[in-house]
Amino acid sequence: MATTDRQATTLALAHALSAAERGLAVIPLSRTKLPALRSPHRDDDSPATPCHGECGAFGHGVYDASTDPVRIRELFAVAPWATGYGIACGLPPHHLIGVDLDTKSGTDSSAALRELALRHLFTIPDTVVVLTPSGGRHLWLTGPPDAAVPNSAGRLAPGIDIRGAGGYLVGPGSRTDHGTYTTAPGTAHLAPAACPPALLRLLLPPPRPTHPATHPSAGDQGQGLVQFVLAAHEGQRNTRLFWAACRAYENGIGPALVAPLVDAALNAGLTEREARATIASAARMTGHRP
Repeated sequence: MATTDRQATTLALAHALSAAERGLAVIPLSRTKLPALRSPHRDDDSPATPCHGECGAFGHGVYDASTDPVRIRELFAVAPWATGYGIACGLPPHHLIGVDLDTKSGTDSSAALRELALRHLFTIPDTVVVLTPSGGRHLWLTGPPDAAVPNSAGRLAPGIDIRGAGGYLVGPGSRTDHGTYTTAPGTAHLAPAACPPALLRLLLPPPRPTHPATHPSAGDQGQGLVQFVLAAHEGQRNTRLFWAACRAYENGIGPALVAPLVDAALNAGLTEREARATIASAARMTGHRP
């Protein structure tokens, strides 16, 4: 087993160095897909200002990411149990955005992305695609340097997670407890393609209102969101509720729709506490006070 792990670490380092040559900043990952190095501040008592590597030590997650081969070798040298590597998103020169099409939520995330593309008139360009052990896909896109795309889970649509500034993607060639990440045939030679402007607008948080907004009645749009939650099956209830609540707040009907969404979530099988926590999270994500 130790020999296999050493081989996996050697391969992960080789893949990480290759990615760094393409301008992608990397960190070592464990078999659990988490950063391989623990924080040097894990025993600190509530530090006033979180350290993002200013102390000079390793163990700051994505903030350790580098394209410097010397630093990368040092990172892997102190993490000999690493079997994979993460690629930091949002950093120059690519300002990478990862579109994670999940298969574990019971929804067809690829169909959801196609529906969004039709509705908002954009096309996903040919780009790097990484296949995950669970059958999902990671699409690599690039963003403009002045736009910080936030990380999100299910906000764009059920089953679609976004990796943006402060996040990372598991790099192809990484080995995890569930299998190996691989580049989809025919995409390894591609450079990450530019994110379509219409999709980028969906990924960026809406501007904060400069004055208190009025809240119209829920109307037909609100009823559609409520029905979307009512139709949720086990395993997708929280995801659907979060997505619907995000859309409601983004369209100015969040407060008016809290009670109907809670009722729909209760009918779908969530507890009131779970429902209200999910809606509050959606409010915060979209820049509103719950």
